[in-house]
Amino acid sequence: MSVATHPRVRRGLVAAAAAIFVAAAALVAVMMPRPASAASLTEITNFGNNPSNLQMYLYVPDNVDPEPALVVALHYCTGSGPAFHSGTEWAQLADQHGFVVLYPSVTRSSKCWDVSSPASLSGGGSDSVGVKSMMDWVDARYNVDPDQVYSTGVSSGAMMTNVMLAVYPEVFEAGAAFSGVPYTCFATTNGSEWNSECSGGTINRTPQQWGDAVRSNNAGYSGPWPRMQIWHGTNDDTLRYPNFQEQIDQWTNVHGTDQTPDLSDVPQTNWNRTRYGGTGAQAAVEAISLQGTGHNLYAWGMASRALEFFGYDTDTEPTTSPTSGPTDPTTSPTAGPAGGCSAAVKVVSSWNSGWQANVDVTAGDAAISGWRLTWTWPAGQTISSSWNATVTSSGSTVTATDVDWNGTVNAGQTKSSAWGFIGTGSAVTPTVTCTPA
Repeated sequence: MSVATHPRVRRGLVAAAAAIFVAAAALVAVMMPRPASAASLTEITNFGNNPSNLQMYLYVPDNVDPEPALVVALHYCTGSGPAFHSGTEWAQLADQHGFVVLYPSVTRSSKCWDVSSPASLSGGGSDSVGVKSMMDWVDARYNVDPDQVYSTGVSSGAMMTNVMLAVYPEVFEAGAAFSGVPYTCFATTNGSEWNSECSGGTINRTPQQWGDAVRSNNAGYSGPWPRMQIWHGTNDDTLRYPNFQEQIDQWTNVHGTDQTPDLSDVPQTNWNRTRYGGTGAQAAVEAISLQGTGHNLYAWGMASRALEFFGYDTDTEPTTSPTSGPTDPTTSPTAGPAGGCSAAVKVVSSWNSGWQANVDVTAGDAAISGWRLTWTWPAGQTISSSWNATVTSSGSTVTATDVDWNGTVNAGQTKSSAWGFIGTGSAVTPTVTCTPA
């Protein structure tokens, strides 16, 4: 049993000081690619209330529509707005369709979004408020359509997409979360950015409980609610696979539909897709499970599928897997002869039971096209989860290798926060051996 998705009601204009309009253009009638763009990513400063000192980057195509769409694109942990711009195809899609892409960027040392604090989760402060201020700035200058506004993100950005749709449901039409967790799953009260129970997939609530978390933050609001597209790999060892179903439970309950799929199919090999609250491309909830895939599931071509879910007819039903794409810049100089490299572990936060660190990788006198890091822990330390690297442990020895897209480092340059991890025990900074791969 399911119900149809509630159509979004166009909201009237309000005073500029309270403007919350951010949105998307009308459906494009002719889907031919638009001319190559000379537009570039621009940093915007002084955009409004910014409690957590976020940076704002904006991509406006040369052929921007008179009332353009807005896609809020949220980066992964250790990433940035510019990296997400370079490493995904949202700017190219903006060139084709005339919408605007907002790339918020975290400045705290972890480069992770605040999906934990009461302030961010309530819309009372921190990152959710800063991102919303950016959206208001874009609306005031580009007259965005309030009936369509979208958010998407990978990993930490996927978690923040869940937060933004739950905190500002009256603003968003839809979201697409790649490897995320439900809204409030990562909540903490001790100041920690990390919630090991949630990342480990051990928080199991009923659909009603998950839905109530969204509704209780929006007292007096009865909809329409944002639609949600959810992606997750079955072998995700950073944000474990049970979080896939928990997100489905949350957003189906918010939409007043059950957890029995109205459609189940296999759009391509090893992809299992289910839709809830409808069978079409714009169902209330669409969930895509990638069999045998880990946390770094994002691949080139997936943004087009998200755009179709948002409401654009992009004709995205390929029968073969898209070419794997990075979540870091897609172009880099050709690596020279093998040279040395070095790496350093940098602690960014710690708490009673664990700590978080990022790892910088520096190339020597020649560029490298890959890296392999090893170190030995003192007694009591282990890695409980990691991102943007393939990590193995043997006793107290840790080995980490790049995941292709983050392997290239220019001669004499440092790839800051090349990858990151959560450690157990007390925070330490071991000596790391780096070998070019």
